[in-house]
Amino acid sequence: MMKFTKGLAALAAAMSLTGALAAKAEDLPTLKAALYMSGTVAWEVDTIRHNGFDTAQGFTLEPMDVAGAAASRVALAAGEVDMIVADWLWVAAQRAEGKDYVFLPYSKAVGGLYVPKDSPAQSLADLKGGKIGIAGGPNDKSWLILRAYAEQMTGQDLASETEQVFGAPPLIFKSTLSGELDGAINFWHFGAKMEASGMRLLASTSEASLALGLNPDTPLLGYVVRGEVLAGHPELVQGLAAASRQAKVLLATDDAAWERLRERMNVKNDAQFEALKAGWIAGIPAEGPVSEEDASKMLALMAQLGGEELVGQATTLPAGTFYDPAS
Repeated sequence: MMKFTKGLAALAAAMSLTGALAAKAEDLPTLKAALYMSGTVAWEVDTIRHNGFDTAQGFTLEPMDVAGAAASRVALAAGEVDMIVADWLWVAAQRAEGKDYVFLPYSKAVGGLYVPKDSPAQSLADLKGGKIGIAGGPNDKSWLILRAYAEQMTGQDLASETEQVFGAPPLIFKSTLSGELDGAINFWHFGAKMEASGMRLLASTSEASLALGLNPDTPLLGYVVRGEVLAGHPELVQGLAAASRQAKVLLATDDAAWERLRERMNVKNDAQFEALKAGWIAGIPAEGPVSEEDASKMLALMAQLGGEELVGQATTLPAGTFYDPAS
């Protein structure tokens, strides 16, 4: 987990106050974002806006709540918004088709495969003949990585040796808790809730990635901006990156900032709250540009396992996929 100092948090707060006094939000340019505000990104966005980190960086962040990823992508393509949240593999696929989107790291959080606390399974091989729930669909990245890991370690073909059940994250969560499934791969925050509910992590996506020669610290999720926004208003994108980092510093060091978010987090008990908080903080990516070498390795594996349906025509990493403040 990344370490932050309270001094940095104080600096972030001071910068926020200074910016708020120096400029009125209505006088600043607006960065419009289509976001699923019931998801975890809302915690950072709420923190940015509540503390004035956006106005301190010279812009106003204006989120538009959408039903999910598909709706946000339509809004971005139509030019209705400047930014969405997506994984960089999708950005690479879009760039390979000629669409000018750019990725700014947001989170490296991933989960793994969880089993009920009384499950006799001690390894992936023990799930042979069982049912695995998968929230992200057949091309879920964790599922693909764990499949490749199982094949490399034991020659096991998870796809043919188990029955996969695909469904929405809450459904997979409830079905696993009720014992209808032998294991589940879910989005990281549902994984945190599973663990808080007594379930056990059988196979970590991060550990599997490492065994496959991938860097598990490569952030998968990020803010995606239209290239024309970056070209025409680089200060806005730079401000977004800075505001995001300020929010991360605050949330990594200040418990009170999390208490303010608790109602928005939709937790049922203290265990879930603490698990979600710890998981989010653990997912904070390092500062600096994404390693293109590490990303290229991951893209090659995803292309091999998921094919065109997952990465489109992006058989190699398209230039300009990742935001680099130095460029």
